Amino acid sequence: MSEVVVEVDNLHKEIEGRKILKGVSFEVREREIFSIIGGSGSGKTSITKHIIGLWKPTSGRVLVFGKDVSRLSLQELDELRSDIGYVFQEGALFDSLKVWENVGFYFLEHTNMGRKEIRELALEKLRLVDLDEDVMDLMPSELSGGMRKRVSIARAIATDPKLIIYDEPTSGLDPITSRVIDRLVLQLRERTGTTAIVVTHDMISAFTISDRLLVLRKGEVVAMGEPEEVLNSPDPFIQEFIGDMKDCLAKQGRTP
Repeated sequence: MSEVVVEVDNLHKEIEGRKILKGVSFEVREREIFSIIGGSGSGKTSITKHIIGLWKPTSGRVLVFGKDVSRLSLQELDELRSDIGYVFQEGALFDSLKVWENVGFYFLEHTNMGRKEIRELALEKLRLVDLDEDVMDLMPSELSGGMRKRVSIARAIATDPKLIIYDEPTSGLDPITSRVIDRLVLQLRERTGTTAIVVTHDMISAFTISDRLLVLRKGEVVAMGEPEEVLNSPDPFIQEFIGDMKDCLAKQGRTP
């Protein structure tokens, strides 16, 4: 049985009387790709904010690597976060820094490593996302949307994290580039052995790359399981939510 990397236990979050999360529970296992899907305002990003310690639960627990996140000191939380890579929805690259400086930003800011050494480390991570030295000295504005996403992933894996959180990794990308990013997420799991949590509204992506997935509606878990289990759920909301996706998946050779 794989080790549990993230455990969310009966998580409730309330802000100014508004219930954001209502008793959410799930586990993410080592080397698993676990996707969280749902409509806008369903609570997807709220869960990741608890996992990285930006929010504290109103009640319930969130354990990451066996540690109760809400009980950690600031120093302990910093140490925990060093084992978590985060890929932001819009990439969040620094416009004034070159590609290699973006990838090596943590080491430029927090270590005494030389620039040459950091540059070499950045190239190593860029190669993991199928980029090479040709992009090293480019500025983010010179990159396509797909390349910017790859660079942001390279930055997320720069510290060799055990867990990567992808926030809408295919957002704003065309269908072909989206599928390239899907393959990259799968490749990184094989190349680095990392666990991944993917927050997405891209149904094709979620049902293609995930080992298991969770469906949220208004802060509550509607369904959870392997892709085929969720696709075959009799719940009317699930069937409406996935729409015509079954046909798209069938064309890709993935049948529920």
